[in-house]
Amino acid sequence: MHDRLKQAVLIALALSAAVPAATSLAATEAAKSVVLQVPVVEEYKETDVWGRIRSGYAIPDVNNSLVGKHVKWYADRQDYINRTVGRASLYLFHVVEELEKRNMPTELALLPFIESAFNPQALSTANAAGLWQFVPGTGRDYDLKQNAFKDDRRSVLASTDAALSYLQRLYTMFGDWHLALAAYNWGEGNVQKAIKRNQAAGKPTDFESLAEHMPAETRNYVPKLQAVKNIVANPAQYAVHLPAISNEPYFTAIEKTRDIDLTLAAKLAEISVDEFRALNPQFKKPVITGGERTKILLPTENAEKFAANLASWTHALSSWTTHKISSARESIASLARKFGTTPDAIRQANNIPHKSVLKAGSTILVPKISASAASDISADVIENAALAVEAERTAPKRSNYRQASSSRSESKPAVSMVKARIKRDQAGKSKTRRSN
Repeated sequence: MHDRLKQAVLIALALSAAVPAATSLAATEAAKSVVLQVPVVEEYKETDVWGRIRSGYAIPDVNNSLVGKHVKWYADRQDYINRTVGRASLYLFHVVEELEKRNMPTELALLPFIESAFNPQALSTANAAGLWQFVPGTGRDYDLKQNAFKDDRRSVLASTDAALSYLQRLYTMFGDWHLALAAYNWGEGNVQKAIKRNQAAGKPTDFESLAEHMPAETRNYVPKLQAVKNIVANPAQYAVHLPAISNEPYFTAIEKTRDIDLTLAAKLAEISVDEFRALNPQFKKPVITGGERTKILLPTENAEKFAANLASWTHALSSWTTHKISSARESIASLARKFGTTPDAIRQANNIPHKSVLKAGSTILVPKISASAASDISADVIENAALAVEAERTAPKRSNYRQASSSRSESKPAVSMVKARIKRDQAGKSKTRRSN
């Protein structure tokens, strides 16, 4: 029997055996709260995912000075390659699988190497996020949910599906992969304008001919991908060691139907919180909300452990609920006392900066304070929750000046001592696109 099929059978047996043994309602509900999706994997000749990528190259090569420049940049940075490939090892098999299902060139699997260095938490100065660097608007165009609880631009499954759909649309629009890639980086409208400009001037409209109209980032975009493609094709030629990535699934997708604390999910899967976050970077809060459409990714070998541990869990799955701020009088300190926690815990759970206060109308996470508060966070709250803060206002200092003698105060007009109010600009912290 195929190893993956064996694992599916074992997981099903673990779930069916564990549920009757559970003595509490929580354990029974927990056992019902996940459905494992075990992908059917065909046998491939390649044992290494790099060989599988090489065999599917289909985009015409670019050969210019920029390609050579970027090949040298990568080849001189073995440590950078090691770190990037280390992150890619979690996701690359899935990306190649999806490309092959769509009959797309497999070198597109290397695009996150350029976009994010395979860091799903990467955020550019233009607010592009995730492996594929979607800006908020384009993300929404491709149904990548962005709310207070999650950002699907960082989801491995959702963002990969969206990126490949977007690339397919661009290829259909331009009929050329180089122009499609340029449009992915620069926007299709800008590429269309550049094409019309060259057409009006009687010039060619291929990528290299349009490069003079492109910003530097786009001009280097396709050559960077070509550079990585060349190194993957023949690492020895460039004295690069390309760490092997096994040609098999790294993770399994699990559908959940109940809210569950992120740390508990990691505990039940017997993995670290860091590894759990690496596979599930879209979740922004300490609780994972959502119904059966919400998926959790786990290392393949830990999926069975998760199912067995979940089936025997006898406590609540989630320790968080929401609270809507009704007035400015609800301070973080008073909320901490009310919900039996600390101000720092509330700030951390909701990413509230220090020296700031909550505005009325904000919805925040707070600990559940009674066993009866077992209901999950509603879909309406998930979609509409918003957080608004403002800087703390410090009370003005009182003057220590004493009033002069009554005779002097009567002989001279009173003077009000008013301290000038100076507005301070708050400098935002920029985040880089690449992570080393």
